[in-house]
Amino acid sequence: MTERIYKFSWDLLGDIALGRPNLGPGMRVEVYRLMQFTFRDVMEQHLGAEKTDRIFYEAGKLAGAEFYGNVIPETKNFNEFVKSLQERLTEFGIGVLRIEEANMENGTFVLTVSEDLDCSGLPELGYEICTYDEGFIAGVLQSFTGREFNVRETDCWCTGDRTCRFTAKEII
Repeated sequence: MTERIYKFSWDLLGDIALGRPNLGPGMRVEVYRLMQFTFRDVMEQHLGAEKTDRIFYEAGKLAGAEFYGNVIPETKNFNEFVKSLQERLTEFGIGVLRIEEANMENGTFVLTVSEDLDCSGLPELGYEICTYDEGFIAGVLQSFTGREFNVRETDCWCTGDRTCRFTAKEII
């Protein structure tokens, strides 16, 4: 295996105030989607759709764990965790999180993300596209609970729904 050059570190996000004194931390959603969907297109051409989805899920999972570790205050209380996560996801412009079902004992959750950064406003495509979000949610949940989860999108803007719905099940 070759030496890794871009091993993720929160430091790679840089000092936004120093580097963007005029533009600041904000950018348009189109720019994020331009990067995401061009990456996806090129990766699918080289690797196929299945492997690309696996990479996006794993990248989302890493991002979710890093987001949790660097942005969400430490707590053992589930309600405090959810409140903090909702606030940070809204603050960062990622989406509006709602918990529909939560069963900590069984390790199952159903949650929605409205105004989702990845897909809200896209045309209907007939399939779910929020693979990165699946991984992101899995990473956040694993970081909070210490348990691993499989997260799947069941409803998506691109399938005609107006919110993205995810089910999370603990991997036993």
